[in-house]
Amino acid sequence: MRAILICLAGTTLAGPLCAAGEAPSPADAMEPLVVDPALLEPLPEPSLRGTGRMLPRSRDPRENYPNFITAERLHGTQGVETIAEGAVELRGTGRSVDADHLIYRPNEDEVEGTGNVVLRRDEDTMRGPKMRLRLDDNVGYFEQPQYSISRLGIGQVPIPGKTPVPGSGEAERLNFEGEGLYRMRKATYSTCSAESRDWFAEVDELSLDFNREVGEAKNALVRLGGVPIFYAPWMSFSLNNERKSGILAPSIGSTSQGGLDFTQPVYWNIAPNMDATFAPRWIERRGVQLGAEFRYLQPNYNGQIVNQYLPNDKIYRDDRYAYTVQHNHNLGGGFSGFVNYSGVSDSRYFGDLSTRLALVTQTYMLQQGGLNYSAGWWSANVTATRYDAPQDHGQTVLPGIYSRYPQATLMASRPDLPLGTTFAFGGEYVDFTHPTAVIGQRWMAYPQISLPLQTTAFSFTPKVGVHVSRYLLDRQPSGTPDYISRNVPIASLDSMVTLERDIEWLGRKDTVQTLEPRLYYVYIPRRDQSQIPVFDTAATGYGVTQIFSENRYAGNDRIGDANQLTAMVSSRLIDSASGHQMLTAGIGQRYYFTDQYVTLPGEVPRTGRSADLLALLGGQVADRAGVDALLQYNPRDRRMEAFNVAGRYRPEAGKVINAAYRYTRDQVDQFDVSAQWPVWGGWHGVGRYNYSMRDGRVVEAVAGVEYDGGCWVARAVTHRIATTDNNSNTAFFFQLELNGFSRIGSNPLDLLKRNIPGYGRVNQPVADPIFGTY
Repeated sequence: MRAILICLAGTTLAGPLCAAGEAPSPADAMEPLVVDPALLEPLPEPSLRGTGRMLPRSRDPRENYPNFITAERLHGTQGVETIAEGAVELRGTGRSVDADHLIYRPNEDEVEGTGNVVLRRDEDTMRGPKMRLRLDDNVGYFEQPQYSISRLGIGQVPIPGKTPVPGSGEAERLNFEGEGLYRMRKATYSTCSAESRDWFAEVDELSLDFNREVGEAKNALVRLGGVPIFYAPWMSFSLNNERKSGILAPSIGSTSQGGLDFTQPVYWNIAPNMDATFAPRWIERRGVQLGAEFRYLQPNYNGQIVNQYLPNDKIYRDDRYAYTVQHNHNLGGGFSGFVNYSGVSDSRYFGDLSTRLALVTQTYMLQQGGLNYSAGWWSANVTATRYDAPQDHGQTVLPGIYSRYPQATLMASRPDLPLGTTFAFGGEYVDFTHPTAVIGQRWMAYPQISLPLQTTAFSFTPKVGVHVSRYLLDRQPSGTPDYISRNVPIASLDSMVTLERDIEWLGRKDTVQTLEPRLYYVYIPRRDQSQIPVFDTAATGYGVTQIFSENRYAGNDRIGDANQLTAMVSSRLIDSASGHQMLTAGIGQRYYFTDQYVTLPGEVPRTGRSADLLALLGGQVADRAGVDALLQYNPRDRRMEAFNVAGRYRPEAGKVINAAYRYTRDQVDQFDVSAQWPVWGGWHGVGRYNYSMRDGRVVEAVAGVEYDGGCWVARAVTHRIATTDNNSNTAFFFQLELNGFSRIGSNPLDLLKRNIPGYGRVNQPVADPIFGTY
């Protein structure tokens, strides 16, 4: 019969509590023990054989749970040590020790095991020939262990959706240096499972601090498939995929214009809410670029500062730089402020040095700051805005956009007035400046009142208002007054009916189909506005959202005359259980009762009585497949003016196919396809091809592969982007990511997310850093 020993906070109890000779279940082990005081009297014999009991001693309250020892043989010295032999098992709260031979010393709460020792604690497992450990403070050592550790540190609580990164390996010796602290000698470390350890790091000394969630290694050699790929005399890494200071993995790539491109980022985790990244970049044909980024996050404010400087570009033959300062601040009491200020040395900077299309095509740099106030039903703000035109070898390009010093706006809305009426107000003052063109000040006020009448199936909203404007001009053309006033009344009527019925769609019986005819009438009388300069106004175009707007112009320098009716009928499919809109379709057109009078400079006035026909379709057309389409057809000339269609198919994460075609007469004619799809085994293909048939050139193209090795991922991606001077820039990215340990190479993840809608990482991390990754 196996002997059983129960140790309560350093006390050994035996005998009647386990008379049957079987160990209690884990659930029983958590129950409080009621001990007869008589049992705590000293035994006459100084030793015990098989079963026995020892005097208790005071312990830390968190250790006041019993330890159970089972073995083939038990003996020892009362109050000094208990010796267990043969298939020994010690079990306590969240912890167990198996061994061939075990010595338990209750006064030190110390366990010493030899022969096939296995230590288990929560998700951690260690096994080896010999271990000595003080259970209360986790101090001791383990000889020649094989280990697997996945845990949180002291005082850390589990976060939903976050799992500690597992680490495993072997060591010549492992020292326990306190709760959550481990130090190893001649060790290996990997985040792979023990069964398929594709990569591992060989280190002379390894320190794992789970309280700070930081690992440190000396003389680390990283092997992939047994082949050395990286060496560092010292390295530090995160144990739970969190931000930490240190030298990040370098980024290595090449571009067609710059040649070999190498970046070595250094990360400084200043505080949990503040960090900085320094990124010196060597471009073979241009020189060394210095880059830095500083970010901060506080309860009432946040922002970032980014700066790049390339002294004496060997190709451009001049110094080049770019910078951005962004700051948002909640001042309290309804006040808030912001700064968004950026600049660049020359107009070709982003085309030469960036791989993002949005930056390559950027013409002006925004420089803006402002103060906002909100008081519930009304708000106000004051801003100063300037668009900086980059220079090119000292040659300033005059901006075509006006600066505004300052711009003050006032907005108000009260939907709770008597008789169900709603009041709205928009007011603005702007001082427009420009180096050479006409300048001036503009005052605008637009009070409106409406009466929404609505039932469950019908809505009817009449609205009236008056748009009042005043201009004080300077540097205006000859014959134009320096003071201009304009008063334009505006009236509209919006009505819609909503009809519903239950149908079956894609096998779903709980689907509701709606039929929603809508009529929208606007009347704006003619006003001569030909002498008013155009500061910030342009035509809005013609689309589904624009046909239900009062003014056909964006901006306040033109209030278009109107005597028109928009008619549209749409239908939606709605999941009645969740309220999710699955599909929408509609067709509409605008009808004119008078000719157009107000125009922008160079605009040809309309004389027809009907606008183009608009048709739209969007949503889920099949299981896991969707489409968005918009057609603009000119019935007068019997031709298509615009046609946009985009389809997507995403059956599951990591599988997505997108296809789109965009056409606007005399402007855009291009198709765009992108995809991410598993090819074979762990291989995934990624790509995008955006081609302009009007220009006869590739706008942007991406091609690459990813391999998911389970605990590591390799990515190889080629990116080509058209620049503004009819040239193109080609870059190559290669990255090796060792899950939960390090990334080596150039990071193409942001590139793939921008170019492939719905792209998903093949190795989604267990936790994302607060600020992201470099």
